[in-house]
Amino acid sequence: MARIAYILLCHKDPEAIIKQAERLTATGDYISIHFDARAKPEHFLMLQEVLGPNPNVAFSEKRIKCGWGEWSLVEATLYAVQTAVKNFPRASHFYMLSGDCMVIKSSEYIHEFLDDNDVDFIESFDFFESDWIKTGMKSERLIYRHWFNERTQKRRFYATFNVQKKLGLTREIPADIQVMIGSQWWCLRRQTIEAVLHFTESRRDVMRFFKTTWIPDETFFQTIVRHLVPTNEIRTRTLTFLMFTDYGMPLTFYNDHYDLLISQDYLFARKISPDALDLKERLGQLYAEEGVNFQISAEGPSLFTFLTGRGRQGKRFASRFWETESTLGRDRELMLIVCKKWHVAKRLLEKIDQATVHPTIAYLFNEESTPLPDLGGIQSTLGKRTRHRRALMRMLFDYYYTNQLVVCLDPSAMDLMQDFFGDRSTTRMLEIQCDFTDDYLTGHSIRIGLAGEQTSPETLERLLPTIRRDILSESDRIRDAEFENVSRMVQSGTEDEHVTALVEFLHVSEDKAREIARTDYLFAD
Repeated sequence: MARIAYILLCHKDPEAIIKQAERLTATGDYISIHFDARAKPEHFLMLQEVLGPNPNVAFSEKRIKCGWGEWSLVEATLYAVQTAVKNFPRASHFYMLSGDCMVIKSSEYIHEFLDDNDVDFIESFDFFESDWIKTGMKSERLIYRHWFNERTQKRRFYATFNVQKKLGLTREIPADIQVMIGSQWWCLRRQTIEAVLHFTESRRDVMRFFKTTWIPDETFFQTIVRHLVPTNEIRTRTLTFLMFTDYGMPLTFYNDHYDLLISQDYLFARKISPDALDLKERLGQLYAEEGVNFQISAEGPSLFTFLTGRGRQGKRFASRFWETESTLGRDRELMLIVCKKWHVAKRLLEKIDQATVHPTIAYLFNEESTPLPDLGGIQSTLGKRTRHRRALMRMLFDYYYTNQLVVCLDPSAMDLMQDFFGDRSTTRMLEIQCDFTDDYLTGHSIRIGLAGEQTSPETLERLLPTIRRDILSESDRIRDAEFENVSRMVQSGTEDEHVTALVEFLHVSEDKAREIARTDYLFAD
């Protein structure tokens, strides 16, 4: 009978990982865990203390810091695979998972399925001929070298890319390799895994090549398996059910998706919401059951396509089933800098970007020109950003591979503040209260269309007190809302008062907060 060694890459939520590991090993299978070295040390200690005594659980012998799109994800996978091969000699299959995956069939069903199908399951489409890549870089992922992360070191990423492109510094793909691409969620037989590990030791030229490609977790195993295994022993599909929205981001499943998930022709599903506790409980119980007869209808992708199409044509009246219980995520922290003087907030934001690891975004709900990544179109207009505010923020958290994000809001955006503070995520606010001279208010009235260059001084004299009261009333509404986790910086405050507010808001050390508080010309007009 098949015995599975699950390969789990994760970086958060140790309680959920413990439940997942206990569930998957309860029926005789194994799990090898790589817990990101960036994660909190106390979380890893918790995993070791609870799961360490379980003989069917092993931890990667080496832990590294992982980043989306980097070689580090492949390297971490290889470390976990090596640990599994060494510790679990009876494992016949190796199944790649993430912390967001959840089993959607019983253990009995999965073992019988693998016994009946003596093949490897891995998506592997021709890199150049297929249309697997929808947007962004394609051949550039391979023919240029990538040393930096596009999401966390954008300037260095594009600087080195543009220099290579300008100078024509392309490189050749190893001659005997046909590069393939596909989902990173695979299930491989033991003989295939052992052949891959041997290949990594013997073909240093191929390893050097992939180490500086971009997003290698979509190409490395897909290419090597196709290179080593006969075509008739490969099924070019994943056994993990995942779908993408019309904005190109993975769908998230919630408590009321149980029946939909178990009817799909897959063994696992991702992404399962961290808040879908009932769904996880039901699927966990299902895994241990025997004699379950699954009625496979596999209508998920076609239903999704139908509803998406109706929405684009203005004919969809039902709610999107993939957006039920929409939330930013319980473990995420959204930090809002609220300030009427946008240039002041942007100066502070730039300093936070330099001094911390938090991704930062300026007035994304107020300025259409705010630089944003391509998220499939949801970011294209202010109207879309505002209508799909929670979906947009979830996608930004996912894009930057982070649980902490700093953004700027105008004080007038009370509806956005109320929405974000009402979410199950943690929301914190830093309100910056500035002084407003008559010259500033005059410029502000012109920017918002209440006055023009030819407006008479008399008209402005009557207008400015009203504008000043409006600005002050926005601050009063924020106070009246009684949001939790609100800190305030006042322009006339002392440096120590600014430091205290930044420590509360960013949860950084006093020294780091002082470095940020000393931003040059912070309040200058």
